[in-house]
Amino acid sequence: MLDIQTQLFEATDIRFGPIDHETHPEIESKWTHDAEFMRLLDLKPARPLSPAMVKKQYEAVEKEMEEDKNLFYFTIRAREDDRLIGKAILEWIDWTNGNGFLRLGIGAVEDRRKGYGSQALSLLLRYAFNELNLYRVTAVVPAYNEGAMRLFQKFGFMEEIRRRQALNRDGQIWDLVSFGLLNTEWREQNNGRG
Repeated sequence: MLDIQTQLFEATDIRFGPIDHETHPEIESKWTHDAEFMRLLDLKPARPLSPAMVKKQYEAVEKEMEEDKNLFYFTIRAREDDRLIGKAILEWIDWTNGNGFLRLGIGAVEDRRKGYGSQALSLLLRYAFNELNLYRVTAVVPAYNEGAMRLFQKFGFMEEIRRRQALNRDGQIWDLVSFGLLNTEWREQNNGRG
């Protein structure tokens, strides 16, 4: 039976929301100046972005969401003051096979290690499996991101592929690890509640 009381976009300390083109570019621009954040979130080379460049990215994201229908981009906001603290993304969705990839990140250093990532991942999985009815999700993580690897394992993700020495960071070569979680595994962990 569907529990209509389940909040789709809210957890204890965070909520998902849309992009705010007025305030978010300035905030996310600051995150891009943090090389650690950029390297934890993305596999592309890190580079600082101006607020105008971030705004252009937002416009491209919204266009892709509207036209391609295989990207779901959520901002993560603190419930206490509605400030932007991160982003949660479902992307590269293959509707025929029910597969999607996910990424999430908490922007400012002072907002990390407070449980926001766990709450965001919980909401994102509920959205992927209950709302979109995906069969499986994948997260690709560089081996140096031990925090993300622990988080995904805590949620029942299984290591599926390890691309040995696939990523070069500061002259050091790292493995790239793909973690996967099936809808049925997620439901078993949540006792069918979702």
